[in-house]
Amino acid sequence: MSSSWQVKTHREFLESLIRVTSTIEVDVSDPESWGCVLAADIQARFDTPPFTNSAMDGFAVRHADLSSAPGCSVQLEVSGDVPAGDCASHLLEPGRALRIMTGALLPRGADTVVRVEDTDHLPGAPEAPRWVTIRAPFPVIGSNVRQRGEDHAVGSLVLASGTILEPAAVSALVSVGVPRVPVHRRPRIGILTTGRELVIPGETPVAGQIPDSNSVLLAGLAMAAGAEVVVTERVGDNPGHLRSTLAAWPQVDLVITAGGISAGAFEVVRQGLESEDVRFHHVAQQPGGPQGGGMVRLSGIDVPVVCLPGNPVGVFASFHLYVAGLIAMLAGRQDHSSPATLTVEAGEEWSSPSGKVQLCPVRRIGAVVHLIHRLGSKSHLVASLPRADGLVMVPIGTECVRIGDALEFIRTRGGNRGW
Repeated sequence: MSSSWQVKTHREFLESLIRVTSTIEVDVSDPESWGCVLAADIQARFDTPPFTNSAMDGFAVRHADLSSAPGCSVQLEVSGDVPAGDCASHLLEPGRALRIMTGALLPRGADTVVRVEDTDHLPGAPEAPRWVTIRAPFPVIGSNVRQRGEDHAVGSLVLASGTILEPAAVSALVSVGVPRVPVHRRPRIGILTTGRELVIPGETPVAGQIPDSNSVLLAGLAMAAGAEVVVTERVGDNPGHLRSTLAAWPQVDLVITAGGISAGAFEVVRQGLESEDVRFHHVAQQPGGPQGGGMVRLSGIDVPVVCLPGNPVGVFASFHLYVAGLIAMLAGRQDHSSPATLTVEAGEEWSSPSGKVQLCPVRRIGAVVHLIHRLGSKSHLVASLPRADGLVMVPIGTECVRIGDALEFIRTRGGNRGW
């Protein structure tokens, strides 16, 4: 294993392996498409609004009938109702009003809507009045009217390539008449956990064995980051078995391994994959110092592999530090790079290895963070992780974090299909 790398260098190495997934066409009303990333600019097929309509419950009028009596109330005869969804083309004659509901097609001849609150008519009355008195001061011409196409006209850009299909984006597409769009296919992930000491979740371990918590941890994190987990397997300490297991996998876009990459005698991932195309090294971080990555040949295709350490907190920290960004890159997101951070303050003191970036799981209260466990960033504290809101990065050269010290915080809770 080579000499220590810096976090930034390792991230750049892993990012150099990634290529954006191929594109497919999806139905925007299918929840499975939500969270995918647009692969092309999208133009409006419909005007929005599709017709000029009322923005209020009230009365459609000709503004000239109001301006003829400045400063006074005006009484107009009411010709009828225009409810929302009425497709008839109503004509408003001079000197008259039409009661109109929010979203209803503005009658021909009308140019202004007076709110019902600005009249003598009671809101919610079941029948339109024969006459309505409109009180001064009068609204300006065009008030409470939504003009056709004022949001988007046919052919205008609605969403740019790279936009995530989050709920507001999906709603926008539907509103402009776009039912199907090209997106980058959701990344397909394969997860391989290693070690003869692992037992399947739910099985009672004997002395020397531990539950395989990494498999479910990585699967859940990958799904929350927007990936599709298509295969999850575990292998023992036989490098040949590891290679044959990978060879039988379906097509994936990224392989994530956990464990078997340190300097021991039974490091199955390193022994099974180390080559000119897959390298292993130590990164100046704690936890999760051992790291690896490269390209493996699966089903005749070169696929990137990210090799994480076996300790669960190291897996958790490394996923948020590196893998979440790789999944974003695969999916076509433009904001991949390093994880987004915000500045927080330490709410207590703890020690840190000065030669490494320390990644501590913490809970955040406002701008202040506290350790989730008195042992800080120890790599085996997996059962305490649910209490964490995120990780703080203690910079290299820090031997002791003091109360009030400014630290960078990486959010780890709240991922939703990559949104």
